[in-house]
Amino acid sequence: MGFLMDGLDAEGYDRAYSDRQLMRRILSYFRSQARKMSLAIAAIIAIALLDTGLPILVSRTLDQLQRDTSATPLLRIAGVLTGLTSLSWIANGIRQTLSSQAVGNVVLKLREDAFDAVVQRDLSFYDTFASGKIVSRITSDTQAFASVMSLTMELVSRVLLVVLLLVYLSSVSLQLLLVLLGLAPLIVAAALAFRALARTSITHSRRMSATVSAHIQETVSGIGVAKSFRQEPAIYAEFLKVNEQSRRLNLRTRYVFSSIFPILNVLAGIGTAALVYWGGRLVWAGNLTAGNWYLFLQGLALFWFPLTSIASFWSQFQLGLAAGERVFALIDAEPKVVQTDQVRLPQIKGEIEFAHVDFSYNDGEPVLRDFSLRIRPGETLALVGHTGSGKSSIAKLVARFYEFQGGQLRIDGVDIRRLDLSDYRARLGIVTQTPFLFDGTVRDNIRYGRPEASDEEVLRVAQQVGGGDWIATLPLGLDTPVGERGGSLSLGQRQIVALSRVLLQEPSIFILDEATASIDPLTETQIQEGLDLVLQGRTSIVIAHRLSTIRTADRIIVLRQGAIIEQGNHDTLLERSGHYAELYNTYFRHQSLEAIETDPDRLLAPPTTAGVAHL
Repeated sequence: MGFLMDGLDAEGYDRAYSDRQLMRRILSYFRSQARKMSLAIAAIIAIALLDTGLPILVSRTLDQLQRDTSATPLLRIAGVLTGLTSLSWIANGIRQTLSSQAVGNVVLKLREDAFDAVVQRDLSFYDTFASGKIVSRITSDTQAFASVMSLTMELVSRVLLVVLLLVYLSSVSLQLLLVLLGLAPLIVAAALAFRALARTSITHSRRMSATVSAHIQETVSGIGVAKSFRQEPAIYAEFLKVNEQSRRLNLRTRYVFSSIFPILNVLAGIGTAALVYWGGRLVWAGNLTAGNWYLFLQGLALFWFPLTSIASFWSQFQLGLAAGERVFALIDAEPKVVQTDQVRLPQIKGEIEFAHVDFSYNDGEPVLRDFSLRIRPGETLALVGHTGSGKSSIAKLVARFYEFQGGQLRIDGVDIRRLDLSDYRARLGIVTQTPFLFDGTVRDNIRYGRPEASDEEVLRVAQQVGGGDWIATLPLGLDTPVGERGGSLSLGQRQIVALSRVLLQEPSIFILDEATASIDPLTETQIQEGLDLVLQGRTSIVIAHRLSTIRTADRIIVLRQGAIIEQGNHDTLLERSGHYAELYNTYFRHQSLEAIETDPDRLLAPPTTAGVAHL
């Protein structure tokens, strides 16, 4: 059992809802479909009345045949049965159409809410939870929810049919009706006892499905790395393990579901035998007509089907509740980034002030402690330090991707927690170390921050970077498809597109995490020209990896373990011969032409790599 449940723990944002809470939440989505659902219910009632009339009509005809042996009763019943069956078929078609539309609209709204919740979650949410499992909740769980809602409509129709039939049977023979109802509590009790086991099994099954989806998505996303390290057999072996766990868990779930039906069939068989025995005795004694006996036997078939369906329905219903619970948990996940107001600044000058800020990604692992820093409007600030020094954390806090735990962070004197996030981020320009491009054309990606921008504006901005020479290297110019995640472009081209995207947006604050990968000299020159344009006249925070960027920065902040240990410009810091000079001589000096003049052999020797990745 331990093997089956490995890795199937609830996510950190999962929560337990009672059946009543889930039903209220589900019904709230159906309020907008009240008209369609009302018509569907009316069709259900019509179907129940028509289907109840069929066995009653046959019963009356059987009794009439004992008195009238002509063909007239048979012809009459054939015509009436044809009419009733046709009307029932039409009503059922209307019911299925309306209920399908209503359920489809509800699932559409549910998926929209779930996707909106995913989009609104802060980055810490995605640092903690696998994206594949999140996708599973939006896709497969909402689909499971839709299937259960359709099944519910079908079951309601059956139950109403039984209720109407029982009302009629009570007027025919109360004794047989009691026999018919005698085993009903046992069947209902078995179904209810089955509920808890079904809910648990299905919840684990849904989690396992999400785990498989997450594993496949991670494998596909990192297939290039896997191939470069020749790890195809290893990832395949890992998939076999996850897939085998999924098979065993799903097999266990099927065993749980299939075990209820033999029990129900035995109970139904006992009830059928009792009804045949007691009904036959009543007919033999003349206390019940053959037609009414047939009616009870027919009612028995109609009666057992909904009851056994309820057991099946409970398993499916628990599937729907479990799926709904997972979707609602995703929607209700508490954001860590808290917005206390909706202040919209008419203009952002770009003054940024950290005042005694405390920040950590995980409890007990502080990244910034009592951190204070003031960035002047229009200043270009370069951040330098080893991995874990806090460079990226500072940039992420300014971008409001994470919530800090203590102190204040102010933008133009206003607490960043009071700013309207959408309006504030519209004034930010962010270029990550590995720029992400969406599948589409280069033009589409440049226009991403300003969808309303014209083609002329996009072209003008693109031509500002490197004089537009980079456009000529694209097969179809700005209409060149970039591929998934920009894979058809080189890293340098992706950076140029990302810079063009920021230029078109014209942000007040610019955040750049420079790439450390090797880029050819021409592309680096074009990128630097684009950077000069972006940095000009706006507050900029640069996590610097290029000597050219560091030299042109107004101020350099040297960080170690979340604290500022040095600050100043490039020349001043070199003269101090402190930690910055050590970093420069270790990681940056090989980029300088001075290194070639003072040490020609440096061109032949590889640069120090002990900590290149730390910058």
